[in-house]
Amino acid sequence: MSLKRPESVLVVIYDQHHHVLVMQRDDDAEFWQSVTGTIEVHEQPIETAYREVAEETGLVLAPHRHVIQNCHQVNQFAIREKWLYRYPEGTKFNFEHVFCVQVDSQHPITLTEHTDHMWLPKASAIAKVWSETNAQAIAQFVPDQVDNV
Repeated sequence: MSLKRPESVLVVIYDQHHHVLVMQRDDDAEFWQSVTGTIEVHEQPIETAYREVAEETGLVLAPHRHVIQNCHQVNQFAIREKWLYRYPEGTKFNFEHVFCVQVDSQHPITLTEHTDHMWLPKASAIAKVWSETNAQAIAQFVPDQVDNV
């Protein structure tokens, strides 16, 4: 197994109703999250964002139709102790580039690294995700739903 780079992307996906896609990790039933993934060598963060969305959800987004927005935020967080073996010795922190994209929730989701998924209202998604940086990204970058009165 090759060691991971401590640099990744977080892609928050929300739909036309401002519901957020959250997925349950297959290695931890309590861990719900948005799309995440390691930035590969010679890959730009935006390239990783498109690749990871396709790999984890089956949504192949064309940049001219579904622009993944760079939120211009990079989070630093401590890597979970049980995952440190995946990184070079001495690595304690990961740097996470944040992105978001709006898609139609009618498109089918094909999971490859997760066991379940849900489209949740913003507040419910914030409460459901395990990671604090994921919750903050949802709070900050998913628009609030505006009721048409």
